[in-house]
Amino acid sequence: MKKQFIFFVSSLIFCSLFALTSCKKDSSGTSQPVVADTAVVVVNFNPMTPFTFFSFKNGIISNVDSASAKWDFGLRLTTFLVNSNASGPGNAGVIMQDGIFDNLLTVPTNGYAYDTTAGQLAIKDGSWYNYNPSTHSFLPKPGKIFIFRTANNHYAKMEILSVTYEPFTGMTPEKIDYKIRFAYQGNGSVNF
Repeated sequence: MKKQFIFFVSSLIFCSLFALTSCKKDSSGTSQPVVADTAVVVVNFNPMTPFTFFSFKNGIISNVDSASAKWDFGLRLTTFLVNSNASGPGNAGVIMQDGIFDNLLTVPTNGYAYDTTAGQLAIKDGSWYNYNPSTHSFLPKPGKIFIFRTANNHYAKMEILSVTYEPFTGMTPEKIDYKIRFAYQGNGSVNF
């Protein structure tokens, strides 16, 4: 009986040590690849319409949250707001560059533009689309990549795939559907 007890205790200790060494945390600093997602951001427009707010972590955020750091960018017609300085309490910034979405594997940690005043926005109107004055229509420029540091200091990359709206009379459509492709790195890594 005594030998069985010693064998049992020895086996228990051995199994415990094996289990503890087998569950070692990976400290190599590598992160899992981030999968790109798509979303449709619906923007209703008239001069009195508030911005539509988007969070890379949570999707569309209601206008009630516009005074918080819960959103990363806002959109109304073709005007973007970035949640920083003049536009919100967050720490969001943006870099725009030409390239291929899938080839952008690492994002910079500095060089981001911010909304410094209501007249000096980080994303300049007209910088990301081509406008046709005869039809009052616009299309996103191919290969234009938005690199975001989010309001909560994580990173995302985004491209606008398409802009669709119903035929309209006058100067602007009343509703625009922006189809975006994005990847969000929620762990703070700059690697995608």
